[in-house]
Amino acid sequence: MRAPLILFTGVALAVTVLSGCTAGEPAASASPSATPTPTYELPPRPVRPGESPIRAAPVTDGDTRFQVIGLQKGLSGFFGSHAEWQAKGQYVVVRILVENPGRTNSRFDAKRQQLITADGTVHTIDRFAQATKRQPDTLPLGAGVRIEMDLWYDVPSEAQVSAIRLFGDPPLGVGGTTDGVRVPLS
Repeated sequence: MRAPLILFTGVALAVTVLSGCTAGEPAASASPSATPTPTYELPPRPVRPGESPIRAAPVTDGDTRFQVIGLQKGLSGFFGSHAEWQAKGQYVVVRILVENPGRTNSRFDAKRQQLITADGTVHTIDRFAQATKRQPDTLPLGAGVRIEMDLWYDVPSEAQVSAIRLFGDPPLGVGGTTDGVRVPLS
């Protein structure tokens, strides 16, 4: 009884050792080779009349990703669907993409977004212009949601626009507010 068991163990050991020493193709790597992530092919669009394109890289604050894509400045007034209104100084309009790349809901608050002029003065959105131009003050961003919108500011006519500070929603479970991220507008 013992001899067949020893013979079986010896044969199994020999097969295991010899099968590892082959001169064939090298073993395939256990990890797959990196393949690029596919991207969406979106058609280019023309810049709106009076707007300058801004080529800023995307930035992240909290659970929100932003990209500034356009800027209009020196506007003396505007027309809404039911109103015409003049600026106290000049209207500056910043076109942004806002995205929630996460898996939970977040919130965007336009009232927190700050325009910064060359003298360091911080300006908040003009709520009347924002409402008249039908741009949201706040909105929920579902998981994976991406929107494009304008932020309207009324700044002194002689002011030179320098940057915008964008504020996202803090990560889920984190209280308080975020520090914001500054994006140059030149």
